Amino acid sequence: MDIRLVCSDIDGTLLQYGKKELEGEIFDQIRALHQRGIWFCPASGRQYTSLRKLFAPVADCCVFICENGGTIFQEEQCIAKNPMPRALAEEIANDMWTRSEGRGEVMLSGQNTAYLMERGLGMLQRVQFVGNHYQIIHSPAEVPEDITKVSVYLHEGVENYVERFVPRWKQANCAVAGPYWIDTTFANKGIGVQCVCRTLGIDPAQVMAFGDNYNDETMLDVVGVPYIMDNAAAPLRAKYKNHTPRPEDVLAQLLAQQP
Repeated sequence: MDIRLVCSDIDGTLLQYGKKELEGEIFDQIRALHQRGIWFCPASGRQYTSLRKLFAPVADCCVFICENGGTIFQEEQCIAKNPMPRALAEEIANDMWTRSEGRGEVMLSGQNTAYLMERGLGMLQRVQFVGNHYQIIHSPAEVPEDITKVSVYLHEGVENYVERFVPRWKQANCAVAGPYWIDTTFANKGIGVQCVCRTLGIDPAQVMAFGDNYNDETMLDVVGVPYIMDNAAAPLRAKYKNHTPRPEDVLAQLLAQQP
């Protein structure tokens, strides 16, 4: 198997929900992959600050897809950005704020700052938990830079809001991004993977990727070897033939096959 790049979602995939730190095993595997000429690429809705901190011991072995493809970082530099049209981003943010009926909070993502419209329902604590750099705002118009992603945090869970937001904002790739998040962006993880492949001179067929949720589909659909987590939703498990409870188990097999 000629794999030159391994991409992985973070929350719900490499990092089970509720956990804050990665185990040492994945760091050893990322170093071993790098020694064999294989890059590792965290692909997440998180911002770069959070991902860099999470992967600090091996950051020099990684390329980072941040904000679901909104920004790409390598060697601490933003090498690509896919911002949303400003008027559309503000319209989506206002819609999510208003039509979540007091039970949702909104996050607008810049290159490396999360701008929070919060109601004290838990989003701020979540953003602090993952280590994002943030600023509290009261209106989308206050964001002083390009907006790469707009998300709504629903503290009671996304179930009652999927049909409310996903069809309405399909033009902005609206998708469920976890138990409490619905994201919109003009980028996606698939676009991010293709950007990384162009930068590194890698054929997408030579990429292995891991995901657990609907916002991972674009990434899994463009790579040669996609894996879905065992605990993913039934339609996702049916769509992808390769399943695993842990990416580390698959990477151990990959490393055993590499000279």
